Amino acid sequence: MWSPWRSNYIDSFKNAKEDDVCVFCGIEEQDISDDLNLIVHKGKFCFVMLNLYPYNNGHLMIIPYRHLSDYVELTDEELAEITKLNKYSILALRNIISPHGFNFGANIGKAAGAGIHTHLHFHLVPRWNGDTNFMPVLGEVKIISQDLLITKNKLVKEFKNFSL
Repeated sequence: MWSPWRSNYIDSFKNAKEDDVCVFCGIEEQDISDDLNLIVHKGKFCFVMLNLYPYNNGHLMIIPYRHLSDYVELTDEELAEITKLNKYSILALRNIISPHGFNFGANIGKAAGAGIHTHLHFHLVPRWNGDTNFMPVLGEVKIISQDLLITKNKLVKEFKNFSL
């Protein structure tokens, strides 16, 4: 169980300064096999990683390497890779956890609810029929039934099956 569910994550950014080190920058230098990070795939322009504070099992983020906050600044190549990685992320998640559906999108800017508003990123959240229950509503607790590193290792194997 993650408790309190998201408030620790959001609170960690309240006192951060704009010029503080970005949690997403420098990822291209990190090794996927390192259990200290949640990276599952690195592309040419973007990477895929598990969310440390997931809304559901398998909650992924697709993140451009470039540090930018404005969607319209993405290059055509970056946009194409984001779309491609979203497709293969969906296929990988279908293969390992069989969700009934997905939410895909981005919170662009502080006003839109972005926890990390200075580095654009896209969320892919697997969903199941009936996956909401009383726990998040009453106790600010979300039950995540699979260890993040187990999910990471399964996703890394799945991405290796794709010709990306």
